[in-house]
Parts: sequence; structure tokens; C-alpha cells
Amino acid sequence: MPLSVLARLVAADPASAGGSDAVAVAGVTLDSRAVLPGDLYAALPGARAHGGRFALGAVADGAVAVLTDPAGADLIASFARESGGTPAVPVLVVPAPRAVLGEVAALVYGQAAQRLRMYGVTGTNGKTTTAYLLESGLRALGVPTGLIGTVETRIGDERLESSRTTPEAPDLHAILAVMAQRDTSAVVMEVSSHALAQHRVDGVVYDVALFTNLSQDHLDYHADMEDYFCAKAALFTPTRSRSGVVCIDDEWGRRLMERSEVPVVSVGSMSPADWRIHASAAATGEFELVGPTGSLRLKSHLPGTFNVVNTAMAAVALLESGYAVAEVAAAMARPPQVPGRMELVVGGPEDPRCVVDFAHTPEAVSAALAALRPTTPGLLIVVLGAGGDRDAGKRAAMGAAAARHADLVVVTDDNPRSEDPAVIRAAVLAGVHRVDPASGRDSGAGRAADIAEAVRVAREQDRPHEATVVVLGKGHERGQEIAGVVHAFDDREALAAALRGIEYRPGDGSAGVPS
Repeated sequence: MPLSVLARLVAADPASAGGSDAVAVAGVTLDSRAVLPGDLYAALPGARAHGGRFALGAVADGAVAVLTDPAGADLIASFARESGGTPAVPVLVVPAPRAVLGEVAALVYGQAAQRLRMYGVTGTNGKTTTAYLLESGLRALGVPTGLIGTVETRIGDERLESSRTTPEAPDLHAILAVMAQRDTSAVVMEVSSHALAQHRVDGVVYDVALFTNLSQDHLDYHADMEDYFCAKAALFTPTRSRSGVVCIDDEWGRRLMERSEVPVVSVGSMSPADWRIHASAAATGEFELVGPTGSLRLKSHLPGTFNVVNTAMAAVALLESGYAVAEVAAAMARPPQVPGRMELVVGGPEDPRCVVDFAHTPEAVSAALAALRPTTPGLLIVVLGAGGDRDAGKRAAMGAAAARHADLVVVTDDNPRSEDPAVIRAAVLAGVHRVDPASGRDSGAGRAADIAEAVRVAREQDRPHEATVVVLGKGHERGQEIAGVVHAFDDREALAAALRGIEYRPGDGSAGVPS
């Protein structure tokens, strides 16, 4: 069915649609349990069941139209025959409903993205940090902002916890409509490869798209690295963006520069980057960014060379938006708050430095520890696990990356999900032992106990304040999924409890997080 026909059928004002078959649609959802009166229900094929099975229930709950595929239409007709009737609402049938859902949602919610300046950040590592840095810079420039990403959705100062990096298309366009209504001017989004492959950001054209890097991740979903790259590269086409900023410090970024179908500028620490990073004081994060319109002195407020790059990416996105060099330098001087990214949990003056970070790929683990190693005179202790039901091939590589930098690797549970936690830990520990047979341990005691053990080992040193304990993998997350059940758990609270010498009881708030 052509989009023009769908537009007529979902017109907000049926009288203006020019036909009696028009239906006033107030919202869009693909979750039958979330249907509200006036919604269009998108009955999509799912991993366990087809949404067509729930269409009649959605109509009973107030859905005024259904969007589905031929298989869904057959299910709806079959269930309708069993109940002795026919659906009392239009059933819109297209070969691939997910492929038009974003455009339909954009129409229903008034094309809100067109009234906002949109920034989209993609890449394996650094999406969240770069998004927060960019949003912080925009705020410092006086721009009313929105943020959509892994940690949270933020509309001005209002914060909502996120369930995934990039929302489904109906939720995304509904959020953008609210942002536009509240006079938001610019929105910074993390854009995952899943979102691009599954049409979640259809109906949005980003004014500036950013690419940070690409490394092994999500190969449980993508066929291989080439497929993963192609999903990311789709952001840099005219249907999805108008311009781009690409880091060329890895081969994937350099390939993207050649492949991009929109104008792009490059950022990197080597030639031939358009915007070149000259690090003058690696320990303090100070650097100079030199490009075609001038140079500016910047400071990364987070440790690590990778955060210098993230800072440069955010700064260039602002420069590409038309802000002057001096304005951008002043805006980027404002320290950002990035939950779960190199986040300090502060104890007493003689306690070890304690850090929580979201690093959950081999490259991210290596980068995080490489950033902390030069400023750790004593032991560098890492608590590390790997997620279940995800790319199993990276587990040993994560363990090996940790062992190359850390003095001690405490292997623990991350989110085992439906897998046997011991099997996952064994794979990580095998990677550790390939590098250093003496540096890894696995107690099997659970994540909270392993975090407490890492703090205890650091405190046993002659100069405990010179040690660093870093807990990797979950970052900002406030839950741990075990055997299909999500239990309350926060690495920051567990570290705070260990520093206070108390047992961590997830969810009771007793540990707190020192600031």
C-alpha cells in the first residue's frame, strides 16, 4: 500500500482527508498491551508469536486501525471467523509493515523530527559518552535539548529510564512530538545498529550523524563484521542524514568516509583527518583540535585517549552546526555528567580509587584499562564478566584484554540471562589465563561478593590509595538478569557498600552512592 494511501487513512482530521474511509489516529503502538483508544496497532511478526494474534484484542481496547502483513491479515481473518464477525476497523496490509511503520508514526505524530535539530551518534564504543558530551555542549550554548539513549531519555531536565538504546519507531516519534511541544530545539540520540536494521529510526533525517568506531560486538545478531558495518553505514545516506562527522582512527571509519552518500568531515589523531587531534598533555586530557576553520584548545573531562576522541567528535559536530570556534571551546569546557562511564565512586582518603564503566567489548575493556593504568601507581584490579545470550566469541577476548593491563582480574557474572553463569565465566577466565595464568580468579560467589573481594584485596596493600578497582560491563544499569528474571543491582551501589564495609542488599538503598 503506498504511503500516500496510509497518510489518508491515518489522517488526524478525517474530514480533511477527502474520503469516508479515513480514520482519525491519535497514536501508534506495536505492543497490544499498550493500546489506547484511538491508536493504530502495528501487528508485526515476532520472535515468539505474530502480532496478528492479538489484533482483535487491540481493537477491543480501542485501536481504530491495524497495520500488518499478509500472514497477520490471515490470522486476523481466522480469529474473526471463529468469533463470528469481521474486524470493525481498517486492516492495512503491506508486505513489510516494519519498513513503513516509522513513516506512518512520523505522520501520526506530526513530523516532529522536522521541527528539531537532530543529531544521531552511532558506533560500537563511545556512543553514550559522545552523546552526553554533545548534549552538554549544546546546553552550555543555551540550546533547549533532548537526549535519547542507553541510559535515559531526557526532555529538558525531566529524566525517564531507557529500556533500550534506540526506541521502537512509534515510541521514538511520540517522544519527539513531546519534545517539540515543550520547545526543545535540538535532540541528541544514540543510534544502534539494531535500530537501523529494524527501521526504528525511519522517518527521521539527522542534521548531523556521528560515527565513533567499529569493533566486535552484536555478532549474535549480525552475520559478520561486514554486515555490522553496513548497518551502521546506512545512517550516512540521504534518507537518514544530511551531513556527518566520522572518526577515521580505525579502518571502518576510513571506509565509511569513502562510502558515505552525504557530505562528511573526518576527525582523528592522524592525517588525513579534516580535524586533527594534537594531544599536548595526555595525563590531563588537554589537547588541541586543528581544522579547516581554525584551532581550539579543549580538555577531556573523562580519562583515556578514547574520551579525547569522543570530546573532539562532539566539538566538531557543534562546529559543523555553525557555532564559532570560540563558542565551542567555551561550551566544551563545561564538565559533563555521564552515568556509568568512567564514573568514580568515592570512599575515604586511604581507600583505592574505584571506577565503574560500561565497557563490554574487548576493545572497550582494553581502552578503559589503558586509560587507568598510567595513573595507578599500585595494583590495578578489574572485576569483569560477560553477558549471556549474546556474542559468545568475544568472551575470551575480553578476558585477555583485561589481563594485558590489570594486575588482577576477578571474573564475575554480568547478565547471564538464560545461560549457565559458570560456562560464561569459564570462557572469560580462559582468555585471562592465555595471557597470564596467575592473574585471574573466579570465586563463583556472585557479583556483589566479587566487587567486595576486589576492594578487600586493594585495601590489603601497603598503600591502598595507590590502587584502582574498576568494575566493567554494566555501567549505569540498575538490574542483573539471571535465568530470565531481572534482579535489582547497581555496580555503583555495590562498590559504595564495599567501601563502607557493609553487605550490599540490592534495591534497599542502604549503600547509597557517595558523590
